[in-house]
Amino acid sequence: MLRRRLIGIIALAVGLAMTFADARAFDETKYPDWGGQWKRPRGLATQWDQTKPSGLGQQAPLKPEFQAILEANLKEQATGGQGGDPTYACISPGMPRIMNPYGEMEIVITPDTTHILLEHIHDSRRIFTDGRAWPTGYTEATYRGYSIGKWLDTDGDGRFDTLEVETRNLRGPRAYDPSGLPFHDDNETVVTERIYLDKSNPNLMHNEMTVVDHALTHPWSVHKKYERNPKDLQPVWYEDICPEGQAQMRVGKERYYLSADGYLMPVKKGQAPPDPRYFERAGK
Repeated sequence: MLRRRLIGIIALAVGLAMTFADARAFDETKYPDWGGQWKRPRGLATQWDQTKPSGLGQQAPLKPEFQAILEANLKEQATGGQGGDPTYACISPGMPRIMNPYGEMEIVITPDTTHILLEHIHDSRRIFTDGRAWPTGYTEATYRGYSIGKWLDTDGDGRFDTLEVETRNLRGPRAYDPSGLPFHDDNETVVTERIYLDKSNPNLMHNEMTVVDHALTHPWSVHKKYERNPKDLQPVWYEDICPEGQAQMRVGKERYYLSADGYLMPVKKGQAPPDPRYFERAGK
């Protein structure tokens, strides 16, 4: 009995020692303080380049055939359609659009992974910072993609201050923003980010983002900003359940709206009703 107790005590001591060793290995003081709740600054909308108007005002470097798709999307939206924006069906906006962000954002830094938690559909991200290489075998494509990052000490003070990230292996359909700005349907998009705090304001975060995509004539770079309220020590985290109260309905290739009394409504002028071929007609 005594021998068993001794073995148990030794095992517990070894386990605690390993835990303490792991804790020492992750020195939090080497990483920036990115805790708290981050949001888009007030007044900034959700278009991709937040310094320019949405739609054609973005002046996107699209190839002619994709510029035509954008113009068709905007024309459809003007009649009540969605025009290339798949999020009405509660599909994740995908990268890089999820970094607008739409709701609150939290960043959790661990030794091997930086987590970006977003309360909007299925947008949360894992950025692997453990030095891994890109997977060589099959990896299922996702809307948020596969992200590998690297911490940098840009000012040589012994602390990391910048996170560089590259994201690949994305799936579609996706759009840059609600205007339906298109990506190439080959989904070979590559997104790079350079994330850091403002040197004069630690509650302002910068994200320099660049997209390489076959729908573009050249890489497209934008500068996004996020801010946190230092006085809000216990922020409210809202829950966003997209399907809850969802009134948008898709039947075949057409979109309809579910009215408050439970009937399908057209969303565009002159829109035909859905095909009822599999239903028996009343009275027969």
